[in-house]
Amino acid sequence: MADILLDHVSFSYKNGYEAVTDLNISIKQGERVAILGQNGAGKTTTVKLMNNLNKPTVGDVTIGDKNTKDYTTAQIAREVGYVFQNPDDQLFNATVMEEIEYGPKKALKLSPEEIKVRCDKAIALTNLENEKEENPFELPLSIRKFVAIAAIIASDPDIYIFDEPTAGQDRAGLILLDKIINSLHDEGKTVITITHDMEFAINSFNRIIVMAKKHVVREGTPREIFHDDATLDFAMLKAPYAVRIARELELGEEITSNKELIEALAAR
Repeated sequence: MADILLDHVSFSYKNGYEAVTDLNISIKQGERVAILGQNGAGKTTTVKLMNNLNKPTVGDVTIGDKNTKDYTTAQIAREVGYVFQNPDDQLFNATVMEEIEYGPKKALKLSPEEIKVRCDKAIALTNLENEKEENPFELPLSIRKFVAIAAIIASDPDIYIFDEPTAGQDRAGLILLDKIINSLHDEGKTVITITHDMEFAINSFNRIIVMAKKHVVREGTPREIFHDDATLDFAMLKAPYAVRIARELELGEEITSNKELIEALAAR
């Protein structure tokens, strides 16, 4: 099990562009954390620092007792699984089953028995039993996203990072995604997401990190963040629908989620 620590971290690309500045982030093992912010705020750069796709220009990133400067991306990937926003950036095998098996077989070199256990679990959790022999590139985007998630689950890292996982999902997909996150949380895994989906952040995560202009602006619970107008304005984020409607109807400042709004309306 591993905590994540970014200690005064800045990152610049080779062309000199500084993408994030003086980040100080601590995430404990087992937390569920959503990172919010407009495009260009530094969200993707930040999570790529966590899984060692980016190495800090200044400062240190540690995963457990490992400083990422001293390890390869492949070594850190055993502890930090990253699911890309576009699954086509991640998938490359001819069948769904081969994709899910790849990490346990090729990277981790597990026994056939352990590979089967891990892959069966990943397939069951992502509802891909009927797609095992399909070419992933012939499946809809929403299903390809779950193939990418299953491939990471089969590698069994301690930390999962999901980049915009709700994009392109219908209601059934959102329910399945919530089930997956809850299952990982029950196992003690850390789950981090980048998202523009406020309701997803409220319902599935207990801590929010808001980023703007290459910095962390504020951290807190969903209720703390989504009722902080100054933070939302600075980050150019809108308050969730439920918060705005509750204010218009003078239902109080405690309502954050759609479920809470419905309950408050029913009680009037």
